[in-house]
Amino acid sequence: MGDSDKKEKPSFFSGVQTEFKKISWPDKRSLLRQSIAVISASVIVGVMIAVLDLLIQYGVSFLTM
Repeated sequence: MGDSDKKEKPSFFSGVQTEFKKISWPDKRSLLRQSIAVISASVIVGVMIAVLDLLIQYGVSFLTM
């Protein structure tokens, strides 16, 4: 029972370092393509939300007149 208490626990940072070694990082071209896809999708969704907001705003103002 006393022997199991003597084992050292790995520190948090050594565990983080071990996990970082397991990551497969994308190459620059793949990262660029994925970043462009995310930005494009964000802009498209933003425009769709803005258009829907204007339509709903117009519809509500039309109904409340």
